[in-house]
Amino acid sequence: MNEILHAVFSTEGFVLGTLVPFLFVLTVVVFVHEMGHYLVGRWCGIGVKVFSIGFGPELIGFNDSHGTRWKLCAIPLGGYVKFVGDMNATSSQPSSEEIESLTDAERKVAFHTQPVWKRAATVVAGPLFNFLLTIAVFAVLFTAYGRPVMEPMVAEVTADSPAAQAGILPGDRFVSVDGSKVQTFADVQRRVSGRGGDAITFVMLRDGKEITVTATPRLMEQQDALGNKVKVAVIGVVNNQEFGQPRLITYSPAGALAAAVEETGHIIQGTGQFLQRFVVGREDKCQLGGPIKIAKMSGQAAKLGFDWLVQLVALLSVGIGILNLLPIPPLDGGHLLFYGVEAVIRRPVSERMMEMGYRVGLLLVLGFMGFVFWNDLFGC
Repeated sequence: MNEILHAVFSTEGFVLGTLVPFLFVLTVVVFVHEMGHYLVGRWCGIGVKVFSIGFGPELIGFNDSHGTRWKLCAIPLGGYVKFVGDMNATSSQPSSEEIESLTDAERKVAFHTQPVWKRAATVVAGPLFNFLLTIAVFAVLFTAYGRPVMEPMVAEVTADSPAAQAGILPGDRFVSVDGSKVQTFADVQRRVSGRGGDAITFVMLRDGKEITVTATPRLMEQQDALGNKVKVAVIGVVNNQEFGQPRLITYSPAGALAAAVEETGHIIQGTGQFLQRFVVGREDKCQLGGPIKIAKMSGQAAKLGFDWLVQLVALLSVGIGILNLLPIPPLDGGHLLFYGVEAVIRRPVSERMMEMGYRVGLLLVLGFMGFVFWNDLFGC
């Protein structure tokens, strides 16, 4: 019995070692996302009926002075803000009869009776707050710890690698990658890692002269910082202490904020690039995972320290923000798509078209959820 309790409740066990970190990561990301909807909605004069973390049966909750029910529910895989006039948690367009059933007071603050710009601002605030969370996390980390960097040098070239075939030599220095200037070795890795199978142009500095070469990165299985096996595109160059001359960049709070914005932009760009390549079958399907993979990574990050767990929060927050901006109902991007059409044609999209959009979108969302669950359990 003692062995079972230790395995479950010790920091190496399931509850404290995996479940608690997972709930922390997911709750923070979901709370910030929904808080974006809530705060901007309230600022726009929209009434809020429910702010929920999780779905299903309510575990605990309370009503505030504005009549909003704040609650924590049993299934912690998401959350929602239910505005006045919403007939469900997805804020899908209610029918004319449902809108007419509202009282005059409710109609004034109902979500769907507001100008299109207020609805769009309220919807886009969720993903925006996710991006702001990532910026805030990196700004704090850069201020507290700085950022270790290495010069973009080549210490070794792997035999028969794309770099060797392109003529890259030890001692070369990367100047640019596909026209983008690079300052650190991490800049080179970032621009290469998501481009497996793409021909990339590199400008190298050799003996004081710039030369241009072309190499096509190959996917290679590597271990990430958490110990997971991932497939990353590489060209086959290695840096080291002697050539890379590692140093620590320290930041003022303003400098850390600027660096955090830049880093978040890189992550958004990389994630978008990955999704584009994934759709056309050019990325490893095992790179996408669901709740089980996130729980595993949360446990791994927690073992390395709280700062690692916070970094995972930042990365997941970007992912949630981007996924929610996809133009698929009932995601935030689907709502924005309808509002964009409404702004152009100067009238709401017909109820029939919206209903069809939500049905197709829901099938796509459920299909995606099924795919990542399959990856978690059986596929990878």
